[in-house]
Amino acid sequence: MSLKEKNRKILVTSALPYANSPLHLGHIMESVQTDIWVRFQKINGHECTYVCADDAHGTPIMLKAEELKITPEELISQIHKDHKESLENFNIDHANFHTTHSEENKELSELIFRRLEEKNLIESRVIKQLFDKEKDMFLSDRYIKGTCPKCKADDQYGDNCEVCSGTYDATELLKPISVLSESVPEVKDSEHLFFKLSELKDSINNWIDSSFVQPQVVNKLSEWLDGELRDWDISRDKPYFGFSIPGHENKYFYVWLDAPIGYLASHKNYLDKIGDTKTFEECWKPDSDYEIYHFIGKDIMYFHTLFFPAMLKHSDFKTPDGVFVHGFLTLNGEKMSKSRGTFILAKTYLDNLDPEYLRYYFATKLGPGVDDVDLNLEDFKQRVNSDLVGKFINIGSRSAKFINKDFNNALASQLHNPELVKEFITIASSIKVLYEARDFNKAMREIMSLADKANQYVDKMQPWVLSKTNPKDEVIQQICTTSLNLFRILAIMLKPVTPELANKIAAFFNDHAYTWNSIDEPLLEQNINQFKPLLGRIEDQSIEQLIKPEK
Repeated sequence: MSLKEKNRKILVTSALPYANSPLHLGHIMESVQTDIWVRFQKINGHECTYVCADDAHGTPIMLKAEELKITPEELISQIHKDHKESLENFNIDHANFHTTHSEENKELSELIFRRLEEKNLIESRVIKQLFDKEKDMFLSDRYIKGTCPKCKADDQYGDNCEVCSGTYDATELLKPISVLSESVPEVKDSEHLFFKLSELKDSINNWIDSSFVQPQVVNKLSEWLDGELRDWDISRDKPYFGFSIPGHENKYFYVWLDAPIGYLASHKNYLDKIGDTKTFEECWKPDSDYEIYHFIGKDIMYFHTLFFPAMLKHSDFKTPDGVFVHGFLTLNGEKMSKSRGTFILAKTYLDNLDPEYLRYYFATKLGPGVDDVDLNLEDFKQRVNSDLVGKFINIGSRSAKFINKDFNNALASQLHNPELVKEFITIASSIKVLYEARDFNKAMREIMSLADKANQYVDKMQPWVLSKTNPKDEVIQQICTTSLNLFRILAIMLKPVTPELANKIAAFFNDHAYTWNSIDEPLLEQNINQFKPLLGRIEDQSIEQLIKPEK
């Protein structure tokens, strides 16, 4: 993917969190990864809109609502408020955070379904389906558990395996059990609607060839496409919390049909809110010059790289320009688990630590591949304390005090070492390329290497020694002006990762530009404010609070 210099129009989404429980740090990692890339685009002057929504349909919603003795609508409303608050507190810059249980999504789902129907890509078939005799109802995917027929993992639901990411029919589950009655279901006939995915291999391959998909994902897609590509069952029997299918009594859209359409719905809802009546059609028409990118986890890439692009293509909407897939989040090398104390809710983290710490740490671990990311809490503490506090903030604190105390808060009219500042400006262009490629961990290493260089410069110049003989010496002012300009460049380069910290630093400099292009122009003869503590060190007790066992 080339880095375009012209102003770009970009729409970005991340996977829809499911509306039956609070967010955990796995959700936050994906949102942070997406947000960093979006903020990077914005400070480079591009038009970049980030929309998301709650995935608010399906059987688990019904089950959770039944458990709480409230309606599904009440549940998703409560969860939506909780999700939105957590994401905002992690400084996730959504233009809009909507819900799939919306009028926009209903209309768009019906529109896409009709267009696929008109193109003879929807077919009605009688299929075998699991039926719970005790409850007198057909069992949709999440009402069934059993052993995955592909990888043999136990305790999997009836639509896809969370271990191998495989999809299958519920009737293929080994040792199926009804979640409702814990009885063994029987098999009965039921009429269902299918999207003829098997006829669209060439179309899907063309999309893969023309879009950005990571090599690891392409390899996995090749496995699926080389095998039997099944038609996709897009209907579910009642009872089901979702949208009813027009013209088909007692049938509902399977959640994985209307969920990704929720990206379009959230975008439309946002544009309607701001009174924009043109951009939606311009963005989503097949020949649109908008760029559309999805950030998702590897567990749902089947839906986002096969079903969704095929659905969009054949209902006359623009297909995504890229799907960026990431791995899972582990904690101290283990899969997140409530029973093992390796499961951290977003709220638990926010109650104890600054979100900027975690945003930075995730950035040091995230790259362009599909590798899992480990949140090692000891490494997290050491990395943040060493990099952000010990290296980065230290540059500002040790230099600002001389400007504040001895030079009436005024930066010098010239730099002591303009060549060093020029070096930082030059390297910024290579860091820009790393951000674009989502190679955040490498970008952070480069930035912290520059922070080391800035501190070495101050150590060499020793303004505190010079100050003992002549505290008003212009050389001291020029040295500190140089180091503070290095500090400012680093702050701008870190702005996509630590936006609140960057804003505080911008306020300290009385600097309102703070875009990537402003890196090129040093701040001289500028009045600065008193330097105040920007970020404290992470203490052991705060870490301990994150993994306290639930009572």
